[in-house]
Amino acid sequence: MANAKTVDPEWFVVDADNMIVGRLATKIATVLMGKHKPTYTAHVDTGGYVVVVNCDKIKFTGKELAHDSHPYFSRKMQEKSYAKYSGYPSGLKNVTAEQKLERGQATQVLSEAVRRMLPKNKLGRQMLKKLKLYSGPTHDHQAQQPQEWPEYLLP
Repeated sequence: MANAKTVDPEWFVVDADNMIVGRLATKIATVLMGKHKPTYTAHVDTGGYVVVVNCDKIKFTGKELAHDSHPYFSRKMQEKSYAKYSGYPSGLKNVTAEQKLERGQATQVLSEAVRRMLPKNKLGRQMLKKLKLYSGPTHDHQAQQPQEWPEYLLP
């Protein structure tokens, strides 16, 4: 069994251009939890770090529609909603994926998808901190010498 002292985390880079949100999120969650390794242990954070670039070019499944700013716009982007509650009476606010992408919050779309696939405890929150999301094609983690996303983990 693995423990925190024996785990050596790896760094991976994945380009999210033209990838479907849910399918990419499952693969990212698998790497963050460490389920792709033979030394996976459920109560230990055995996963690696994941750097995702081009988060603003992700896509949803569904019928493609014309859009002036997003190249992979689909009907599901209009229908997918994210709810948050302010804590006040009638404080429920719904925002669609289309609105998040127009506001420049494309990283939040992928982050929410991955967060919902991780364990709902302290360990899951620790795993989510190892996810680094960037809207553009560059990232700040060259010093960690990240590897390219392995072929067997592609969605």
